[in-house]
Amino acid sequence: MANSFEMIAKTFQGLEEVLAKELQELGAEQVEIITRGVRFYGDQELMYKANFKCRTALRILKPFYKFEANDTDEVYEIVKAFDWSQYLDPKKTFAIDSVVFSESFKHSKFLAYKVKDAIADHFMEKYGERPSVRITNPDIQLNIHVFQESCTLSLDSSGESLHLRGYKVEQTEAPINEVLAAGMLKLAGWDGQTDFMDPMCGSGTIAIEAAMMALNIAPGIYRKGYAFEKWPDFNKEILDNLFEDDSEEREFNHKIYASDISSAALRVAEENVKSAGLSKYIELSHQPFQGVQRPVNETMVMFNPPYGERLKVNSLSTLYEEIGSKLKNDFTDMSAWIISVPCEATDRIGLRPSVKYHLMNGSIECEFRKYELFKGRRDEFLKERADKKEEEAKKTEDEAPTYNDRNGVFLRPFEDRWNRESMSEDELSEYQRRRHETFAKREMFEQRQKEREARPSYGNRQNDEERGYARRNDDDRKGYGNRRSNDDRRGYGRRNDDDRNDYRDDRRSEYRGDRGDRKEGGKWRDDSRGERKFSRREGRGSEGRDFKGDRSGGKKYDRDRSSKRMRNTDIKGPRRFRDDEE
Repeated sequence: MANSFEMIAKTFQGLEEVLAKELQELGAEQVEIITRGVRFYGDQELMYKANFKCRTALRILKPFYKFEANDTDEVYEIVKAFDWSQYLDPKKTFAIDSVVFSESFKHSKFLAYKVKDAIADHFMEKYGERPSVRITNPDIQLNIHVFQESCTLSLDSSGESLHLRGYKVEQTEAPINEVLAAGMLKLAGWDGQTDFMDPMCGSGTIAIEAAMMALNIAPGIYRKGYAFEKWPDFNKEILDNLFEDDSEEREFNHKIYASDISSAALRVAEENVKSAGLSKYIELSHQPFQGVQRPVNETMVMFNPPYGERLKVNSLSTLYEEIGSKLKNDFTDMSAWIISVPCEATDRIGLRPSVKYHLMNGSIECEFRKYELFKGRRDEFLKERADKKEEEAKKTEDEAPTYNDRNGVFLRPFEDRWNRESMSEDELSEYQRRRHETFAKREMFEQRQKEREARPSYGNRQNDEERGYARRNDDDRKGYGNRRSNDDRRGYGRRNDDDRNDYRDDRRSEYRGDRGDRKEGGKWRDDSRGERKFSRREGRGSEGRDFKGDRSGGKKYDRDRSSKRMRNTDIKGPRRFRDDEE
């Protein structure tokens, strides 16, 4: 591809492979899955297409400067020395977003602040004036990504996040993200060939995304603009052609049903459906999930029930029990997809999921589960399904289907896939590239393993000569902790029974009454727990104090509050008395 350059598409965790497939279908090259994103190569037109057509992308970045730095001061110096004239001038505005995965850089906001200062100081020293920072709708949107010590500066071609399609007029209290909804539909294999139902539709996001996907309407058709429209090399003709081209749109001859128990949520959904121009395809109704009627035609069911995180319900367990009961009784011979937080309440559905994906709904870890609904026993259902697959495989046995890998290279059937002698030039190149990537990843893993082993770690030292708060061998261990040797143990730590008894008996002998260290007449006795304690109340010829005036031993005290001999009369609690001076 002529004039090809590197780009990165960001997405939610768990949707990387879905996004990679979307980019391949658009013509992206050298597609590589990374953490919460996809790296790929393409030209300017592909960048516009990725922004306009990708349903599972949050933003499209264009990296332009990579460097290594150990702290924010070093980042400041490197960014300040960079030639910014090709991207900015003092008359433009800019904003910075930062993403950090590093032990050296702790605060992403502080890093963005240092980059902003570096750019401002660069222009002040060179031109005597600086570009302004604007949080909303700036001329240039920058992104700095830090992984350990590797830093990447990128231009954000999207501007506002791509999940903001532009069709939403209002939204409910806990709406699902449009990108996540589209990713769920793609994971479920929604192709618009059946009816669709969302019985807990909220603001209508899943139903609207399902209709757009069934009609193959580009998600960017409702947006007002993109950040790349303010770039110096913006090509308006390419973007206009994307907006005007409806050749890929298709007919949808089925129905999408959406309902909710909340009348307020249904009103919001109705406004959003009208704004998207999809009222013809989406039928809304006000009713609880328990009252939904069984669909007449084959239907895919998908919904996002409350988790108890943002929307509170009276009894979460009861709700999920009712969901399971309704699905088992009224939706047999269909499939239902539910996204929820894995917890004890969701297990009350009482159905075993056949497919499970781990996704992030904002900051909430969720599971996207598929439930296959059937009558009778599960083993009979699985056997019947296996027999159907076997029959289908026999019908196509004579055919030689091709295998399309994730990079778009068509290969032969599995058993003949790696026969190098029969490979074409493209297939051989792809085979060698894969081997190279495999060995490179293995070398990287081994190198990181060596670094982790060589790195000192508190609490688990390999070197016995190290001191501090690390684990040591038995010879060096002193003072505190759980020890194996009893030779050097003093005061603290566990002891065996013999050492404990000897130590306790030795200490007791110092305080026995016959040594004179305590007042005469005392007595050692066992308390209710079997421990030895010294008591002055026993052994004096009396069972205790006489609170009417005297106590044994001839010593007196005065119970009157005005007595000068009473201690701590200004505090609440038990009274404390002292003996009369002799």
